[in-house]
Amino acid sequence: MALDLVDYERKAREAVQAFWGNREAARLRQMTSGKADQGERAGVTAGKNMDGFATLVLDLVRANGLAPVDVHQQRAVLTLPGYFRPTKLWDILVIHQGELIAAIEMKSQVSPSFGNNFNNRAEEAIGTAHDFWTAYREEAFGKQPRPFVGWLMLVEDAPESRTAVKDRSPHFPIFQEFEGASYLRRYDLLCQKLVQEQLYTTAAVIASPRNAAQTGEISAMSSMTDLKTFVATLAGHVAAAAARLE
Repeated sequence: MALDLVDYERKAREAVQAFWGNREAARLRQMTSGKADQGERAGVTAGKNMDGFATLVLDLVRANGLAPVDVHQQRAVLTLPGYFRPTKLWDILVIHQGELIAAIEMKSQVSPSFGNNFNNRAEEAIGTAHDFWTAYREEAFGKQPRPFVGWLMLVEDAPESRTAVKDRSPHFPIFQEFEGASYLRRYDLLCQKLVQEQLYTTAAVIASPRNAAQTGEISAMSSMTDLKTFVATLAGHVAAAAARLE
């Protein structure tokens, strides 16, 4: 049976429109109230701007054989045990008949904070995955097949994220692929390496300009890290789990 990708391109456009629209609405509300956060923080502190992508995941799970009730999105039920720390809060969990099917992180990065936050995002993604798989090895989730672990990143498509970046490494040379790489290219490389090292089942980076609030525009950096790869891999994992557990 073919996988159902639930018209993901249309839903992704709607999710991006909601992302930018929610950020702008939150900024305007805070300005009107006289309690505006500094800079881009007004949009960040407004709530779950990636909810449209969470809805896409819910539709994928439902369409490929598992019930909607298996998808957890509320903060109170998004915690998993860790190995190096007691617990980790995820953005989406899919649990069926007591088995962890999928755990997904969804992040975003907009200007002007690319330089400050890229390394933080990378370290967070790597640390989260290492902690998760060590906990899995130690049967923190019981003895079960490997779950799907996904990392989805939305990055503002802007001159600042497309411009080549210089690095200083006075003692040893950096890897060649990072030389002059823009922040969007660095996220693409990060996602590729996260998958190659089996830290995540799949990882995607979505580039979207700020005017996508009207257009829903998104673009991919590479076939390995595009949204279709993420969606198809998740749908396949869910369908296999549904067939195995029915």
